[in-house]
Amino acid sequence: MNQDLGLSKGEKRRQNIINALKLRGKISIQEIVQLFDCSEATVRRDLDLLEKKGALIRNLGGAVLDQQSIVKEQSFQEKKELLWFEKEAVAQEAASLVEEGDSIGLTGGTTTFLIARALKKHEGITVVTNAVNIAMELADSDGVQVLLTGGVMRRKSYELCGPLAEKMLEGININKMFMGIDGIAAEQGVTTYSELEAEIARLMIKRSLQTYAVFDYTKLGRTSLFPIAPLSSLHGCITNAGADHPLMDQMREQGMELHLTKGGPE
Repeated sequence: MNQDLGLSKGEKRRQNIINALKLRGKISIQEIVQLFDCSEATVRRDLDLLEKKGALIRNLGGAVLDQQSIVKEQSFQEKKELLWFEKEAVAQEAASLVEEGDSIGLTGGTTTFLIARALKKHEGITVVTNAVNIAMELADSDGVQVLLTGGVMRRKSYELCGPLAEKMLEGININKMFMGIDGIAAEQGVTTYSELEAEIARLMIKRSLQTYAVFDYTKLGRTSLFPIAPLSSLHGCITNAGADHPLMDQMREQGMELHLTKGGPE
């Protein structure tokens, strides 16, 4: 976050609009208003400025990226710039569920990275992860034992994947798993951009007593490329999404444990 200290509020917002566009490929004015809590007039000015810089292409209801520039998957560093404080609230709620003696599973992702940071002062817990940056974040924590899988690292997410990671996970038992996701929807369940990461997440779910999906409200109702698991595989969700979203009602009907933090859309 330090790289943003020299930017004005408007510059940060426009940078975040571009980051959101890289993730989605297109975005509407109303989505920007909701994401960044600003007026339509402000959004239109931002889009005009960004179009003049060649950063996007305006359309009637919002903007799109040039097809040559659309990026389906953002890197960890790019994702860090989106909804950081909202993700911190989700991470703190997740950490509050962890008790001494727990074995915790953490997949890669910005929200799970913040969970790792929130767990650093815990005592007598074990964290199982396939994310190199999460293991490094916990390296100096005396009360946390870290088990890092083997495997080949994906540069965008720092996650270790492949047969080595899978083989290690087959022999491990996890109490509570916190899973980062790229999308969650009623029919498609939880999804992600990487087939390799989806496979690791499925194995971690299989080895876990309880699995929580952790995500900010922009993931709600969205579908990414590769399915991880159906909603029925989840013990609960931790998010800042609005409590009245239809998908939340469906989760409640299924008996899912919901933890809603502050900071979501009105």
